[in-house]
Amino acid sequence: MTAASPPGLRRIYVDHTHLHGPVTGIERVAIDLFGPERLSPHAVVPVRSSSVARMILAQQIGLPLRLLGDRRALAIFPGFPPGPIATLLGTRCIAYIHDTFLLDRPQDLNWKSRLYMVPSFAFAMRFGRCFLVNSRTTGTALRALCAPDALVALLRPGVRDVFGLGDLTPPTPRPGEPLRLLAIGTIEPRKDYPAAIAIVAALNATGVPAELHVVGRVGWGRHAFLSAPPPFLTLHGYLADAALRRLVERCHLLISTSKAEGLGLPLLEVQHGGLPVAAPHGPVFAEVLGASGLSIDPAEPARAAAAIRDWVARSAFAAAPAAARANVERWNALADADAERFARFLAIGRAAYAETDATVGEAGPA
Repeated sequence: MTAASPPGLRRIYVDHTHLHGPVTGIERVAIDLFGPERLSPHAVVPVRSSSVARMILAQQIGLPLRLLGDRRALAIFPGFPPGPIATLLGTRCIAYIHDTFLLDRPQDLNWKSRLYMVPSFAFAMRFGRCFLVNSRTTGTALRALCAPDALVALLRPGVRDVFGLGDLTPPTPRPGEPLRLLAIGTIEPRKDYPAAIAIVAALNATGVPAELHVVGRVGWGRHAFLSAPPPFLTLHGYLADAALRRLVERCHLLISTSKAEGLGLPLLEVQHGGLPVAAPHGPVFAEVLGASGLSIDPAEPARAAAAIRDWVARSAFAAAPAAARANVERWNALADADAERFARFLAIGRAAYAETDATVGEAGPA
């Protein structure tokens, strides 16, 4: 049996069993938000696995057993949903929710998610009592699914300059030079890369030479453009941070055409380099970008292309890098305040969330 933590401190088990291979956005959030240096002075114990079978065993059995062995310990699940046994341990099981697409968009899931993740997520929505969310938009969507008395608290991730873009000066579009648009994210149905391709095709059709550079591994789903990419599309696959920086140095703006996001971390990450961002209309993009980006409708590629063309041509486009960097500072200030509240929560419980703006649909401590 695990020894208890010293009085006033807690042992916190963090589920890292899903961390395999290259570290991308969700994995980076899990490491940054719940690492030992962030949760100090509590004792943080990352729980890892070497295979899918061991991951399932740890999530479903191993982590609940550790909580039963130490009645003051907590378990945080920052990637996969907690298993049913862990969920039934109430507020000692903390699920970090990136989005609700497991229930909202079943058509965009692969079979593994449908088989393993959806049942656990649905169970957590019914019986879970403690959730942390990466944005108010995610919190609002979660509140519509979870138990009325569950805690839904904001813990927005701080955005580090992971690609080393701080000293970057975004290139200025020049007459006759192709407008280079960057898109970052796993190639899967929810990202809606066909919409981005259609927008760039529309730019070219109106006499604006344009290129689309997609960074991200191939995930799931069928994608016709992979077998027959248009000439203006370059698929870079997964890029390490240094290689991504070199690509960002050449691009004029980042475009997102995602159909659903809980946050959209790359939008903020590239703003460290002042890269202008065009993203869909919608609450999460408005929350993340504020007034720093261009709102487009990916379902209307001709109109979106015209909006991008006009934006780039206006003198105000020169102010976009400063607005981008200011937006990152705004977001990180919110994230710092969330982290302070969460630290108080670990010490005093739900009373730390008495402030109404710190939770979603929550009146305060029970």
